[in-house]
Amino acid sequence: MVKEVVHDPFLLSIKSEPATPEDLETAKDLLDTLIAHKDGCVGMAANMIGIHKRIIVFDNEGTYMTMFNPEILKASDPYETEEGCLSLLGGPRKCKRFQSIKVRWQNEQFQIRIKTFTGWPAQIIQHEIDHCNGILI
Repeated sequence: MVKEVVHDPFLLSIKSEPATPEDLETAKDLLDTLIAHKDGCVGMAANMIGIHKRIIVFDNEGTYMTMFNPEILKASDPYETEEGCLSLLGGPRKCKRFQSIKVRWQNEQFQIRIKTFTGWPAQIIQHEIDHCNGILI
């Protein structure tokens, strides 16, 4: 079900709690909401729909991907960029990202996965993990 997007910076700055198998419906709602906004959005975190759980969804080079409890294990090759956000009003904001990140997360069966992402998908993941950590760009 498509949910309303949260724009309140206070609510968005609350750190998310670990996700559990009981949060699978939240992940589905989050993906539905991302797809509904695909023209202007490439990734979302659960707090963007008012649920403070560590769940992100994003467009991984043409395929939607869901991560439960993602965390960055290693990051390399920093760079400065500008990003916009569906939840934040106003234009793009400057931020620091890393070209390559090694991420550990759980899939929909809550099996642990580890993979290195580079380029655009890495940037999206970093942005959404910041949301999970209550960090706004």
